[in-house]
Amino acid sequence: MTFVDEVKNAVTPRAALLVIGVLGLQLLFIASYVGALHKPKPTDVAFGVVAPQQMSQQLVSQLDGLPGGPLDPRAVSSEAEAREQIMNRDIDGALIVSPQGRTDTLLVASGGGTVLSSALERILTQVEAGQQRTVRTVDVAPASPDDFDGLSSFYLVVGWCVGGYLCASILAISAGTKPANRQRALIRTAVMAVYAVAGGIGGAVIIGPILSALPGSVWGLAGLGALVVFSVGMITLALEALTGIVGIGLAVLIIVIAGNPSAGGAFPLPMLPDFWRAIGPALPPGAGTWVARSIAYFGGNAVTGPLLVLSAWAVAGTALTLLLSMRRRGGRDDGSAGTVPPSAGGATAV
Repeated sequence: MTFVDEVKNAVTPRAALLVIGVLGLQLLFIASYVGALHKPKPTDVAFGVVAPQQMSQQLVSQLDGLPGGPLDPRAVSSEAEAREQIMNRDIDGALIVSPQGRTDTLLVASGGGTVLSSALERILTQVEAGQQRTVRTVDVAPASPDDFDGLSSFYLVVGWCVGGYLCASILAISAGTKPANRQRALIRTAVMAVYAVAGGIGGAVIIGPILSALPGSVWGLAGLGALVVFSVGMITLALEALTGIVGIGLAVLIIVIAGNPSAGGAFPLPMLPDFWRAIGPALPPGAGTWVARSIAYFGGNAVTGPLLVLSAWAVAGTALTLLLSMRRRGGRDDGSAGTVPPSAGGATAV
């Protein structure tokens, strides 16, 4: 047998296509992470301005015209209103202009990302210096001293996402990517639900009572974790049921390659390029990170939209998995392990 024949026998066309697909995922991984994170800069950061009426609009216009457009300023009626908007996550910071003295106050929320609050402090210090004024910074939602750079919530959600698609992948590899019938699909869904609850509680306990890395309600975080794990797991099961083993790669593409760098973890959303800023809130890592930070630092405010995003992924994944399981399939599920043809005793895939 020639060397070419050996290669043909050793590497099937299907295996070659899968390897090419993995190479594509690898290159997309590099492009996505480096593209999103290599040059962070604040752009259109929602920012409040509290100033005497005669200078408010002028100051808003000045901040809006800063080179590079780092701020999206708007007038706010009072300091109390500015604090409320920050806690509701409507704005990321605010400048309170003193009508008597020459020292103004910058309100920030490092719980939403210490990198962003530091960037706001740097920008406003330069602006104030140009007007012979000084600024003092007040952190209205400070990150925990045990939560370095506010990253704990992001790492927590990444762990939940990894658990979701790994559990779904194991179910596929061990018993066939496509469930044999609707009952088997229901079993997989139930397994994923139990796993999600365990993963959510476990993650919340580790990051809270055990490590004290993240404040906030343990049960609130546990509920979020269960939803994140279940949504990621079910969309992975749905993609596997739709495309076979390729579905695992598609889940990695959505969650890891697109979702993680756009989640606002390492750098908050206002510091990401437009593409990643646009897709981040619509993907499970971004929605989960936002809710985790809201639970930890913002009194659980502004979570309705992200929770609806996670719920939509969970419902879509569950519905698609169950619908696809009702299709009649003949023959063996390609790309699966654990399936046995009817002639070998009538066993079917789990």
